Amino acid sequence: MFPERLRALRRGQKMTLGELATALNNLPDADLTNRKNTAAQIGNWERNLRTPSYLEVRKLAEFFHVTTDYLSGRADQAEYDLGRIFLSGKTLTFNQESLSSEDRYELFQLMDGYLHGRQYRTTDDAVGQEELDLHFDN
Repeated sequence: MFPERLRALRRGQKMTLGELATALNNLPDADLTNRKNTAAQIGNWERNLRTPSYLEVRKLAEFFHVTTDYLSGRADQAEYDLGRIFLSGKTLTFNQESLSSEDRYELFQLMDGYLHGRQYRTTDDAVGQEELDLHFDN
C-alpha cells in the first residue's frame, strides 16, 4: 500500500522523483536522518524494492500533509481541505468531466461565498428549510 500511495501523492503534485527528493531535503527537520534523499532512493520506495525508515515516512507525511497511517495504508485520509484541492494543480473531475482552471476557481469562489454568507442565513425551525435574509427593507 505504501508504494502506491507515495506514487499517487507524488504524481498528484506533478513532481518528478528528483523534485521530491530536493523538496524533502529542504524540509526544516530534514537533517534528522543525516542523509540526503535521492531520486533513486524514492524510486526504490515506490517500486517496493526498499522500505524507508520511520523518519523518512514522517518527512513524506509532513511534506504531503497526510498522516503516517495514511501512507502506510492503515487508514484512509479522514479529512480533505477542499480549498487546497481546488487551488492545487491536481486534475479534478465532476461527474467524469474534467474541470478547467476557470471552473475550479469559480467553484472555489461559490463555496467560499456560501460559507461566508452563513451569518446572513436563518433556519425556520417549523419547516426545517434554510432561508436567506437579503436585508431588503419594505
